[in-house]
Amino acid sequence: MQMVPLVEYADATPEVRAVYDDIMATRKTDWINNFWKALASHPPTLERIWQGVKQVMGPGGALDPLVKEMIYVAVSVTNNCEYCIHSHTAAARAKGMSDEMFGELLAVVGLANETNRLANGYRIPVDPQFVPVVGPVAEPASLGELDFTDEPEAKRAAE
Repeated sequence: MQMVPLVEYADATPEVRAVYDDIMATRKTDWINNFWKALASHPPTLERIWQGVKQVMGPGGALDPLVKEMIYVAVSVTNNCEYCIHSHTAAARAKGMSDEMFGELLAVVGLANETNRLANGYRIPVDPQFVPVVGPVAEPASLGELDFTDEPEAKRAAE
């Protein structure tokens, strides 16, 4: 059961309508989803979160939009947020995520959660090779156990 009333556009204050209008213009849509309607019960939160979404999830940056949505799905699965799983899976599919990609994403999420719990449970000390250093970073070859390429070692050494 929802904790706050959903604020429909017709019932919104001018402040909330301005955010709704920006959401619809930015997303090129004619409707506001329930997430935003719930946040509108507290307009400062609505405004702050919308600005953050535009900044982080918007175009530009080093990550393409599909990767951003897939990361959002992964975090949402881990945090067990049903709403976010559905909304960001729909967004990722709209940006090109296939069923195969979704399955592989969930496999990575499941494995990461399992190995994270094991590492936390065993309180495994972090290898010095993984700790960031100031200055030049270690060559990837020094982390050989993480190299899953199919290339033989001799071929890599010849390059």
